[in-house]
Amino acid sequence: MKVAIKWIKKGYKIATVLDFVGLSESTYYYNINHNSEDDNSSNNPNGRPIPGYSYSYAGEKISDEQIKEWLLELVAGDGFPYGYKKLTTCLKEDYMLKINHKKVYRLCKELDILRPQRKIKNRHPRRLAKRDEISNSNQLWEMDLKYGCITGIDQFFFQLSVIDVFDRSIIDYHLGLSCKAEDACRVLKKALAKRELTKGMDLPVIRTDNGSQFTSKLFGSTCQSLGMKYQRIPVKTPNMNAHIESFHSILEDECYSRNEFQSYIEVYEIVSEYMRYYNNRRRHGSLNNQAPTQYYRAVKDKKIKPEVFIA
Repeated sequence: MKVAIKWIKKGYKIATVLDFVGLSESTYYYNINHNSEDDNSSNNPNGRPIPGYSYSYAGEKISDEQIKEWLLELVAGDGFPYGYKKLTTCLKEDYMLKINHKKVYRLCKELDILRPQRKIKNRHPRRLAKRDEISNSNQLWEMDLKYGCITGIDQFFFQLSVIDVFDRSIIDYHLGLSCKAEDACRVLKKALAKRELTKGMDLPVIRTDNGSQFTSKLFGSTCQSLGMKYQRIPVKTPNMNAHIESFHSILEDECYSRNEFQSYIEVYEIVSEYMRYYNNRRRHGSLNNQAPTQYYRAVKDKKIKPEVFIA
């Protein structure tokens, strides 16, 4: 530290000296501030000196003690105490004081008049995904978002799909230049309609990651109104959403990467055609080399015995 100060006093750049001696800037400035004999006015060893006053708009110095009295008057005034941010506004408007909410927070804390933090209740509590035994269609659905690039206009497009984990069908999907919670809700409702499922029946569990479309209040309330159980996977566990992730890998390899899309219309035409191919003609090794739609109908008509697995 002494060596660094010596070279800095000779006129060398602080950053260069500190880098050479292996000393961080925060350590240097901390020691400088605490060892300075000139700074005797600081009441706050962890930051800048606390002046003990604020200015009014007229340029008059107002002591912290006076400000505290005003705060107590404001809190007691109407009998309905404000939080520190609203008290800041009152000080500015009622007493013409130049002050920010950080100082008001500190003064309120010293007076012990801070309002307790309100507890936010989640209307749709998060249910973590867990492994379940899957033995039939419409038991577990996974939903996720994938994006691609339109080379011709240098813009992204988004595809949100819902897959039946058992028969691998993409029951419904959204394709657009944006993807919001409203789109996720619409896809979910259309998927239920396509499978002829309504509230009161044994509905599938819907599993998603923690994307903004799925953590929204709208999506949670929609699942609740539809009577569906909703799970979100823990952070950094894409294997819990393995089937939709696998589909996205297939989609990228067989569709997105093989086309340089020039417009959204081209995206819509090519991706829509691929989705028809995927559901109706593409054979899956995990489905006895049958296409998803074919396998779904065969199990539904009891032509084949379904295989039970854990997902």
